[in-house]
Amino acid sequence: MRNLQLFNPDSSLELDLEYADGGVHAGFPSPAQDYIERSLDLNRLMIQHPESTFYARVVGDSMCDADVDEGDILVIDRSLEPVNGSMVVGFIDGEFALKFIEINGRKVLLHPANPKYKTIDVSQEEGFCVWGVVTYTIKRRL
Repeated sequence: MRNLQLFNPDSSLELDLEYADGGVHAGFPSPAQDYIERSLDLNRLMIQHPESTFYARVVGDSMCDADVDEGDILVIDRSLEPVNGSMVVGFIDGEFALKFIEINGRKVLLHPANPKYKTIDVSQEEGFCVWGVVTYTIKRRL
């Protein structure tokens, strides 16, 4: 993966949008859901730690089999500790890399979600760090 395009969220802004609390049916429509019940602020929903949260736009296709595609927006929380299987943004060799992390003692592997790419063994890499944990992926559907 090439570099991520990073953005700082402005969590001081509140934007309450109408919210269909009863859900949107993907099968047959529900005649009971004729109205919007309350509002929802995506900043409050998706950002738990505003001071350590960033947005990034995905560049590349190494995570396509995890339904993370080029152009998607990631919500990344730098205050969270990664666990096995977390989707993380790592910083290695001067670049950001989006991968799933596997931690086994001192051994750390970064796994892509595309068979075109190899797993990266960062156990011996100097300068590697987990930059943040991905908490949400925002997709654009046309």
